[in-house]
Parts: sequence; C-alpha cells; structure tokens
Amino acid sequence: MGLSPLRLVASAIAALSAARLAVAAPSSNITLKADWTGGFPYGSTKVRGVNLGGWLVLEPWITPSLFEGTGNTAIVDEWTFGQLQSRSTALAKLQNHWNTWITEADFAAIAAAGLNHVRLPIGYWAWDVGPGEPYISGQLPYLRNAVTWASNHGLKLIIDLHGAPGSQNGFDNSGQKKSFPQWHSNSTNIARTNAVIKQIASEFASQFNVASIIAPLNEPAGFDGSDVLSAVTQYWYDSYGNIRFPDGTSQQSQTLVLLHDAFQPLSYWNGFQPPPTYQGVAMDTHIYQMFSQSNVALSNSDHISAACNEATNLVNFNNNGLWTIVGEWTPAMTDCAKYLNGRGVGARYDGSYPGSTKVGSCTGLTGSASSFSSAYKTFLRQSWEAQVITFEKASGWIQWTWKAESADDWSYQAGLAGGWIPQNPTNFQFPNICG
Repeated sequence: MGLSPLRLVASAIAALSAARLAVAAPSSNITLKADWTGGFPYGSTKVRGVNLGGWLVLEPWITPSLFEGTGNTAIVDEWTFGQLQSRSTALAKLQNHWNTWITEADFAAIAAAGLNHVRLPIGYWAWDVGPGEPYISGQLPYLRNAVTWASNHGLKLIIDLHGAPGSQNGFDNSGQKKSFPQWHSNSTNIARTNAVIKQIASEFASQFNVASIIAPLNEPAGFDGSDVLSAVTQYWYDSYGNIRFPDGTSQQSQTLVLLHDAFQPLSYWNGFQPPPTYQGVAMDTHIYQMFSQSNVALSNSDHISAACNEATNLVNFNNNGLWTIVGEWTPAMTDCAKYLNGRGVGARYDGSYPGSTKVGSCTGLTGSASSFSSAYKTFLRQSWEAQVITFEKASGWIQWTWKAESADDWSYQAGLAGGWIPQNPTNFQFPNICG
C-alpha cells in the first residue's frame, strides 16, 4: 500500500463511526471471509457474469446511433447529450433508450446462458443533479426493475456507480469526458458521492439476496497520481462504512463491497481492508489488451499468452488478500470498434488514432459478425476461453458487455449467436489453451 500502520488506522477511524469500529473488531460472531453468508457464496463459487453497458450510462461506442441521431458531433457523452440539445428531446430519446436497450428478456437470456451475475453501471445523477449540471435523471426506476428481473431469473446484480461528480477518470463512460478528472480534488464532489452510496446502500440493504454487491466507484484514475490515490483510499474506507453499515448503527449489512484497483497493480493493495477486521470486501480489476500501441501490436498467440499470464497475480491476491473478480474484459483484442476511444476518435490498430502506428486493417475484426471469418471466430473463442480459465483461478469474471449496436466482437449476446461464446460457460473447446 505504501501507507504506514498509523496512516491506516487514522484513515479507518476517519471513515468509520465508533459504533462501526466496535463491530468491525474481531469477535466470535464475525463473518469471516471464508464463510461469507451474504447474497452469494463468494470465494467458493465462481462469479460468471456480464455487464449491462450503455444502458443507464451512455457510451457512444455501444450505441453510436443515439449520438449520431442528434446531428451534433460535439455530443460525446451523457453530459453533452443533455447540454447540447433541448431537454425535452434528450429526455424523450433517453426514455426510449431506457425502455428498449435492456428488458427482462435480456435477463432471461443471460440466465439461460449459464451466468449468475449482471453488473449494472449507473451514474450519480440518477440520485443527484446539482445546479448547472445538464444531466437528465430518471434511471432509478429502471435500476429497481433490474433488481426485480434479476430476482425473477435467479441472477445476482451488482450496482456499479460508474460516474461521480467532476468525473473520477475523465472517460466518456463516467458521464463527462474531461482532459483531467476533478472528482478527487473537490471535497464537495466526494461528499456528494458518499451521499449517493448511502442512498443506494440504504434502499437495497434488505435485497442483498439479489442486489448482492455495491461497487462504490468505477475506475478512479489512480494513474493520475498520489492525490487521486489518497482520495480514493479514503473513499474506500468511507464506502465500507456506508455500505456495510447502511443504517448508521452497529448492524452489519450482508451487501458485499466491490472496490476497484484504481489501475494499480493488485500488489499495491496488499493488506488493504483485511478480514476479520473488515468483512465482505472484494477487489475488481479490469483487464484489457487494446488501449496501448504495444498491446494492439501483439500477435494473436501473444494475446493468448498475455491472458494466461495474468493467473499468478490474480491467484496470489485472491488467496492472500481480497476476493478478486475481473469485472471488465472482452474477447476482442483490437480497439477497432467504432468510437471505442471516443466519438470521432480513431483506432490504434488501423493507425487512425492520433500518434498511433498502423498494425493492420480493422475490416472483419469488428462490426457485424457476418463479416467475421471462421478463423477470426476461432480466435475469439480461444481468447474467451483463455481468459475465463485464467480468471476462474481467482473468484470469477464479468465480461464487458452484453450487447453493442455495431461491435459484435465485444458482445456476449453476439458471441452466443456466433458460436465463439459457449451456451454453457463451462464448456471449453480449448481446455488446455493455457498449458
């Protein structure tokens, strides 16, 4: 961690009330990590899931038509979607999208594919839109529907706060694309985020058998320096108290807390929130192989090897730290998907991304599966299997994403139809792909 024991203690005290600290101390009735009795047997049963990306938080690459239909190329995220067109127009488009992009039929199909979890990204603006913020709220009823649908089909649902005030990473999927994130540098932003987490935890605490996990913040930009990491570390302590003790008393909830690694090596978090002092905490790490020039330049066999080589770090941290779930990954190994790097931004793979060096043509590597060769589908199957086999050596995985308008290489739904994702996630054609 790089934090002294005194700093750890100080952070914990700042985050937790006296009542919470009293309960967090080891005692005979504490639920130990290995005996978790919450909504799912984390640690002993593998998480197998899929993300519902682009539904309650817009992403241009998942639904390009929604952005192109505005006729305004400056609309690049959910912030500008509400800012640069009339509110009535934006609201109508959003409501139609919310009603149609994901329905109960999707939950039925996800369960039929042998999965046990869905991760649902949602932004803070579903609960709190501040002065001058152009966000349009109205997502909360759909979150509640999702919990009902998950219950109807035997799925567990992860409520994932994907966007925070000021943006925690500057990515368009945080709601607001920015050159540098501002969430961490403004105490009001962090206070608002804590307030939202308290609302989520309070409403869904009694539904832990379905809404079994709350992820208090997606992908905070730890790569932007120590100021971000300091704010995130404190926020993780705050979130533990807010989620595990949602009524502000000594009564623990049964909701699991899923922390993101903030783009740090898992080893950075060694010793963080250990049991038995802390209960019901897991770590989320995201593993992609297309967001750097060196990654997209890898050969297919090198991509497979890179996936298999993740096993050691995952297993070490999972066994000696927190349950470790790969909460985002994909069988795709290029950044060819339209708008993946942002609306109007090109791809590293074909050299259209600023400053990149062309690796090859994107033709036949993204878009409709009807353009995929049998050899490419075989590679996607190998990629999928290598990652699933590796990630299940830790506590499991959640693929990004269930569906996309024009990027079948990223779509679990399209993979099932196209045959590169098996109808049963335990059926492997290449069981020895990682040796």
